[in-house]
Amino acid sequence: MLRPWQNDCIEIAVNKFASGSQHFLTQATPGAGKTLMAGHLAKRLFEKNLIDLVVCFSPSKEISDSIKEAFSSVLDCEFDGKIGSVGCSITYQSMRFLPPTFWSSLAKYRVFCVFDEIHHCGGDNHDNSNSWGLSLLKEVQAAAKFTLALTGTPWRSNLTPVTLASYTDPEGEIVCDYQYPLAKAVQDKVCRQPKIVLVDCYHSVVSTLETSISYRSISELIEKGKVSYSMVIRNDDALTHILSEAVGRLQKIRIVNKKAGGLIVASSVEHAKYIDRILREDFKQTTNIVTYREQNAPDLINQFRTGNTEWIVSVGMVSEGTDIPRLQVCCHLSNVKTELYFRQILGRILRTTSCANQEAWFYTFAEPNLNRFAEEIENDIPETCMYIKAKQELYGYSDVLTNEKNSPFLKQEIPVILEQKLLWESNQSELASSNLNTYESTDVTLNHFKQRVIEAFRMLS
Repeated sequence: MLRPWQNDCIEIAVNKFASGSQHFLTQATPGAGKTLMAGHLAKRLFEKNLIDLVVCFSPSKEISDSIKEAFSSVLDCEFDGKIGSVGCSITYQSMRFLPPTFWSSLAKYRVFCVFDEIHHCGGDNHDNSNSWGLSLLKEVQAAAKFTLALTGTPWRSNLTPVTLASYTDPEGEIVCDYQYPLAKAVQDKVCRQPKIVLVDCYHSVVSTLETSISYRSISELIEKGKVSYSMVIRNDDALTHILSEAVGRLQKIRIVNKKAGGLIVASSVEHAKYIDRILREDFKQTTNIVTYREQNAPDLINQFRTGNTEWIVSVGMVSEGTDIPRLQVCCHLSNVKTELYFRQILGRILRTTSCANQEAWFYTFAEPNLNRFAEEIENDIPETCMYIKAKQELYGYSDVLTNEKNSPFLKQEIPVILEQKLLWESNQSELASSNLNTYESTDVTLNHFKQRVIEAFRMLS
């Protein structure tokens, strides 16, 4: 049975297509059920004899397989592109390897193209498009009868616009044909109400042979003390404290929800392995570790999804589009500090289940950007994420979404103090036995933990 928002969106989309429009953009918060809505919209278009085939595009093999399964179930047929099938699900990466005959063959039919996580495709012309966006502009629009774009976070980490999207001029606000924001999803009990825990300290000291300077917060330490955020998320005592809080929270939830799970988003493979060891050896937790280096990563994620393991530790493998409803606690310990990534990670713990406890707890450190993102969480599309039409000189770097060359506005971590050792002191027992940091010339001591909890949408619950 469809949710009310899904039925509303389908009706509006069908009417818009019937009136002669080719494209429809849906923005619905992560966890709301965009894929299921898209499958039933395709079913309606088949029933009205408006389309012959469906082709779905998505940013990863795991999401592509999930779409294939969902559409096959809704349409009650195979969805693998073979003879007798009514469509297929492929990744954006594979578009560049499709032969010209693929597009010319599609052009002979009435094709409904669905683009999941459309924000991965950037650009509105041949000059500013990445390869995925260019394929959509050049090939797909020419072959498709109707197109549906889906996103939970309708912006990119750089200045390029989302492909196939329209923007107001001059404000730069994205124009969506249908929106289902997180606030409404929380009110409708479609998504969990998130609680964001910002772990901080109110006394820290940067010491050298000549000076000793104190700071009142992690934000001040990073901004004025010029201590890199990497040092915080890789420090033994920092990890011990935040993991202790997260583990304790998960154990409380599992008293009621026996299969509730937690997610750790690490900054590197080595970081993930180190965190995994702390969880297993010091906190006696059961864990799965999944990184881009494992060829069987999708299988490992599926095992965790259906299993009872307490924690999954990931590097870039469990972010947007990954459906693991039993996740209820998350630690964001990545060096990627963009609002887009922040919200995508938060979305992993917002999917509801039939269990009695529907808490969602998100732990991270009180770094300046992360503080701001947490405070902005009730604003569905922040002003800072608007597409601004401006002439800017662009320098190359790898975009965290597409791994393609893009603009410099996603700031990468560049440590200012190159030789430092981070010491995080508290009254907690020392659980970690070794330190990842080996620098010696500067000591950074953080005392007295504190935490700030942002309970989003409290008035709606």
